[in-house]
Amino acid sequence: MNKIFTLLVFFFVCSTVYAKGNIDIAEQDTSEVIKLNKQALDNRFTSPDQTVSLAARALAIAEKIGYDKGIGEAYRVKGIGNYYLNQASAAIHDYLQALAVFSKIKDLRSEASVYNNIGNLYLDNNYASSLEYLNKALAIAQKLNDTQLIGKSYLNIGNVYYRKKSFNQALSYYDKGNKIFQSIKDTVNIIQALQNRGVIYFNLNDYAKAEQLLLAANKAAKEKDLNKPVASTNLTLASLYIAQGRFEDADKFVQEGLVYSKAVKDEKLESDYNYTIYQLEAKQKHYEKALSYLQTIFRQDSTIYASNESTQINMLQEQFKQQAKQRENELTIQRQQNDRIKFWAVTVVAGLLLVVIALLISNVKRKTATNLKLTDLNEEVSRQKDNLDRVNHHLEEIIDERTKDLQIKNKKLSEYSSYLSHQIRGPIATLRGLMNLEKEGLVDEKECINMMDKCVSDIDQKIIEMSEMLNDTSKNAF
Repeated sequence: MNKIFTLLVFFFVCSTVYAKGNIDIAEQDTSEVIKLNKQALDNRFTSPDQTVSLAARALAIAEKIGYDKGIGEAYRVKGIGNYYLNQASAAIHDYLQALAVFSKIKDLRSEASVYNNIGNLYLDNNYASSLEYLNKALAIAQKLNDTQLIGKSYLNIGNVYYRKKSFNQALSYYDKGNKIFQSIKDTVNIIQALQNRGVIYFNLNDYAKAEQLLLAANKAAKEKDLNKPVASTNLTLASLYIAQGRFEDADKFVQEGLVYSKAVKDEKLESDYNYTIYQLEAKQKHYEKALSYLQTIFRQDSTIYASNESTQINMLQEQFKQQAKQRENELTIQRQQNDRIKFWAVTVVAGLLLVVIALLISNVKRKTATNLKLTDLNEEVSRQKDNLDRVNHHLEEIIDERTKDLQIKNKKLSEYSSYLSHQIRGPIATLRGLMNLEKEGLVDEKECINMMDKCVSDIDQKIIEMSEMLNDTSKNAF
């Protein structure tokens, strides 16, 4: 018995240690997924291809351990990396996958982040779709009172109005976003807000304000090693200096910006730099160089335009596929839920029927048992009644016999009384007479005693005869 108990305790301890070990491993894997996703997101402005690589690793681990939030975030961050690599088709695929996961686990904040990302993706293709997604993100952010997400939505909506050339409206959104990021000390988005506001002031021809904001953004981006913002601000600063005729400054920022744009592998940004170089050469009247850059730009724009058209079609197709897949998944889930409901409903009804049948069977058995008991009781009562009838009949016979016997005895007693009165009265009368004669001295004493003795003997004899007659049942009379 002690050996069995010891074995059970050992098994329990081993199971507990094994379960705890599995939990610890799962927690480590979850932490690793979170860490990889954060590293991937931080690299988006510096090395977007590294963003995609790290997010893919996070996705593999998250899928292995079934960590839904990690899966959704890995898809989202991977989509951001593809967006900065100008791989729009891959980006929309990742975003829609992320959106499906976050919708499944009802993570509203993450859904809003994906809507922001999709809105940015449509920024160069479809302003209406871009605003639709960005306003969805803003509505959720305001509902959740998520300050950072509200600020990001403002910046992105401002980008749409900038591309629509509604500069004042864009600046209004940028200023609101900047105010939020300053309050929460979000350095990366402060840099983005500085750059965006600088671009707007440049387009409003306020060159001094634009230069101040763009240089501040450029400096902060270099301090944070954010290659993409550095390349973007350099591009705008170069255009600003060209407009002011400061060609040396423009050339300096162009050369530096080209290095950063190549580091982030952004072909569209490189094309924008070629256009800026064309403007710079044209302004300096280096027409031959300007013409060569113009030809390069034409080829790049044709490729980019074709790529954009193809990308837009692919995005729409991918979105349609994802929506169809999501609807199919929802229908499958709904069918599964309905099947489960039907199964449990049938199970409950079957259970209730079994209970009812069991109760009916039990009731029938109880009734049968009760009827059997009642039948036995009726038979017992009948037997008891028959016994009582026999006893009563026997008692009646006994009573009749006793009555007859008493009548006989009463008759004998009456006869005895009469006989005794008749038979004994004579000897008693003789005794009285003898006693009277003896008192008067008329009879001899001895003779008197003999006669009295004879009378007593007669009385005794009569009594003996009477007793014998009373005890002799064969005699009916005296």
